Amino acid sequence: MHSLRFGLCYDFRNPPDSGLSHPQLYQAALRQIQWADKSGFDLIWFTEHHFVDDGYLPSWIPVASAAAALTSKVRFGTDICLLPFNHPVRLAEDMAVLDNLSGGRVEVGVGMGYAPHEFRGFGIPVARRVSLMEEGIEVLQRCFTGEKFSYSGKRYQLEDVRITPGYVQAGGPPLWIAAMSEAGALRAARYGTNFLPQGRKSGSFDPWVNAVTKAGKQTTNHRIGIIRGILPTPDRDRDWPKVRIAERYRMSLYNRFFAESGEGLGGEGEAVPQNWVVGNVDECVKELVSFVRRFGITDIVSWGIPPGIHPDEMAAPLELLIVEVIPKVRAALANPSGAALDAT
Repeated sequence: MHSLRFGLCYDFRNPPDSGLSHPQLYQAALRQIQWADKSGFDLIWFTEHHFVDDGYLPSWIPVASAAAALTSKVRFGTDICLLPFNHPVRLAEDMAVLDNLSGGRVEVGVGMGYAPHEFRGFGIPVARRVSLMEEGIEVLQRCFTGEKFSYSGKRYQLEDVRITPGYVQAGGPPLWIAAMSEAGALRAARYGTNFLPQGRKSGSFDPWVNAVTKAGKQTTNHRIGIIRGILPTPDRDRDWPKVRIAERYRMSLYNRFFAESGEGLGGEGEAVPQNWVVGNVDECVKELVSFVRRFGITDIVSWGIPPGIHPDEMAAPLELLIVEVIPKVRAALANPSGAALDAT
């Protein structure tokens, strides 16, 4: 069984009324990441989008590299890196450099994107995204072996490729695949990667569990991760309203993308929860323990700096999270009287 890891996620969205310049936000995030590393968080994740007015992070490797120089323990990953907009060999080279800079602390979660304006901006037809995604995964997996290879696909034709420098991590950085649909879930199962479920349980999570099980494998052989905001606070009425405004702002962009693309997290039935966990320490612990047991989650990443929230305002809840909530969650899950993690 995998250990339970907690972390913080950054998208670097900077609303016009935040009071911070983009350089100030980047420096504040790096300071917070350095604090998170010293305080005992396990993960720092980044998320990628392009051509967004508020500066949504378009390039995560430079930020992860800067953060790697300031830290010694946290692992860096993505939820998600948009693979159709990243040539897989170039991405594999960048991650090899980051793997060496960080001493083997890099992972990567990939998705295929859905926002039409991004595909127009890169001059890529949306119709190519599935082939770019799947061939990109296959190329990355070959790159991560460290061996020389050639590849002949619909989108990529490669000859005598070997990534140098070699990776610190044997087999290269751990690979994750995100899914909002059954097709994405089956893709993650087929390629045998870690899993980032989103959307409806019946549409993404259940098909992945069923496919992995049908293949005669165990879901517990894979890590299952999610971004889910956590706000421990002794005064919900004081602290939640401003974070709720930030969350509504954050989701308004995705709702626009969903409307423009005709896709989304919709449908009927139970969702894989990504709503904020808000309450006092014990309330947060109770909800997180239930969540982990329900879905077999191994990696939970909260927001470090919600858009429009001054970084200093997150200091107290993040301190509560790492000092009180996370240890109590781990202790509760280690209790033999509690049910084992169940991904079914």
